[in-house]
Amino acid sequence: MPDFIEKLLTLYNYIFSLEKKWNIKKQGDPITARRLAADLGIDNTLANLLVQRNVHSFDEAKHFFRPSLENLHDPFLMTDMQKAVDRIGKAIEKHEKIMVYGDYDVDGTTAVALVYSFLKQFTSHISYYIPDRYDEGYGISYQGIDYAKKQGISLIIALDCGIKANDKIDYANDRSIDFIICDHHLPGEMLPNAVAVLDPKRSDCSYPFDDLSGCGVGFKFMQGYCQHHQIPLEQLYTLLDLVAVSISADLVSIIGENRILTHYGLKRLNESPQRGLQSIIKLAGLEKHHITVDDVVFRIAPRINAAGRMESGKAAVDLLIAKNDELAIKIGNTINSHNDDRKHVDREITKEALNMIAKDEMLKTHKSIVVYNPNWHKGVVGIVASRLVESYFRPAIVLTESNGFITGSARSIPGFDLYLAIESCSHLLETFGGHMYAAGLTLREENFEEFCMLFENYVSKNITDQMLTPQIDVDTFLDFKQITPKFFRILKQFQPFGPSNMSPVFLTEDVYDNGNGRLVGSDDGHLKLELIQEEEPYRHISAIAFSQPEHFAHMQAGNPIDVCYSVSENYYRGIANIQLRIKDIKPRDVIV
Repeated sequence: MPDFIEKLLTLYNYIFSLEKKWNIKKQGDPITARRLAADLGIDNTLANLLVQRNVHSFDEAKHFFRPSLENLHDPFLMTDMQKAVDRIGKAIEKHEKIMVYGDYDVDGTTAVALVYSFLKQFTSHISYYIPDRYDEGYGISYQGIDYAKKQGISLIIALDCGIKANDKIDYANDRSIDFIICDHHLPGEMLPNAVAVLDPKRSDCSYPFDDLSGCGVGFKFMQGYCQHHQIPLEQLYTLLDLVAVSISADLVSIIGENRILTHYGLKRLNESPQRGLQSIIKLAGLEKHHITVDDVVFRIAPRINAAGRMESGKAAVDLLIAKNDELAIKIGNTINSHNDDRKHVDREITKEALNMIAKDEMLKTHKSIVVYNPNWHKGVVGIVASRLVESYFRPAIVLTESNGFITGSARSIPGFDLYLAIESCSHLLETFGGHMYAAGLTLREENFEEFCMLFENYVSKNITDQMLTPQIDVDTFLDFKQITPKFFRILKQFQPFGPSNMSPVFLTEDVYDNGNGRLVGSDDGHLKLELIQEEEPYRHISAIAFSQPEHFAHMQAGNPIDVCYSVSENYYRGIANIQLRIKDIKPRDVIV
């Protein structure tokens, strides 16, 4: 057996031998849950799920189950909103040249598409700009400002970036270019000297919801413009599909205002999406599906992202603002091809990174992973970092070379603040930025070894054994007899699912396969089961367990198991049936 294949198999066995801890969430107050169940006429278990989500009354449940655009917050509660609206109004009135500037990922490109498409109705003096990932890097660039100066631009609207671009904004000010910043990342100690800085995470901002996406902040800006100029908000709501895609892809919480925006954005995505999104929906094979957040995350967003990863994020905006089907299909096909290339490249780099770790005895003992190869494709290192986290369940940084610097992406595990870990090494970095669970960084080659040492030291001191143990959060216990059509119909109304409102995970103990269970998939890597609970021997329920074939022999012998799972729908030949999606299996005592 080739050495590399043997190491991969060893790694595979290691991954699936990691026993996951099942963390049973704190249950809702039982008195509140019983009262809510009676008021709503629902199962106590469903009422408990609501209480766990901070829904305690009939009125709160009404807002939860029936999101309304009327409940969006007043955009002028956001600090600097009036300044921003006044400045864009002046620019449009005076026929100034405006540039909409955004990051090259899904959040940035959807934000640019939304603001550009909306303002295009009121001015012809507007353009958009996406920085080149390889030549300019993340965020506002000097090259972009110089380009704007040459084009006679006097106002730049920065979306999903700019909150720490103090030097770049000063550079623009010196060239008589004003900036309005619309960002959602954490500010530094000093805000940039822009005309207006819209960011709900500003310490002096009392906006009621601070977890908007970058596109979400752009939406609030346009909402403020509408209200100030008495423009019907329905004109803006036609672009909510872009907001839903940004929220889903950027993994911000889907509660509060984001829940409303995602609900209506998904509705538009399913019924009348932008032409560019419609072409992606077709290419992703989702035309006949009811599109959910998961579909956006795993099938739509990667295709949009592929443009910026493999070539230019500008192509993604070109697609998202396309006004005719022919152009949308043409650009969509190109981007889809980029996505195929991206998948091939990231698979190859992941193999190389795993091989590198397998050969490094020191890395095996570390609490973090940092790997570097100057020849790796910069556009996919974030994806590779995510795959390393999935494999080793440790914070991971994947680095490559770009423009004479070492640069790359980092990903974390639940509970560990990656941003703080990188910030602790900031004196060794040229630039860095991001969130608790995902970040980017750039450093000089001479600082690489010291950075690796300091980063590992910080992680070792601050990460706990509990963090390093894979966990599955279980909402509550459930008996199979409770999973009725009515139960599932109400459960579906908990959507859209996402961070802070994840699809509920249930635990059922002491269940069996009815004897029809089998291994499925091209490599027999998955389990297709028909499960029965001992108390309900005549009722079985279909289940699928991906990547858990090691339990097949135990179950085939008639032995009991405990399962944690989400309840989903499986479509077969046009018929929808309830199916359990198994998260994990724990064998119970073997029957002798």
